[in-house]
Amino acid sequence: MGLALISVSLLIGLGALGTAIGFAILGGKLLEGSARQPEQAPMLQGKMFLIAGLLDAVPMIGVGIALYILFVVVPGLA
Repeated sequence: MGLALISVSLLIGLGALGTAIGFAILGGKLLEGSARQPEQAPMLQGKMFLIAGLLDAVPMIGVGIALYILFVVVPGLA
């Protein structure tokens, strides 16, 4: 049971950390691209929001798997 709880916390924590790093890189590249070509800023911003939505799906899937482990697998071990 203890290892399942550790795995759930790692799944949620590392998913959040990876997403935060991804958003930081994405925002930095958006600012860099907008500074280089200001006329392309609206197109870049639209693509950034699309990628941000896809990037946000990764930790949500991780949270779903973690909740499955927490509420379905762990009570079955007891």
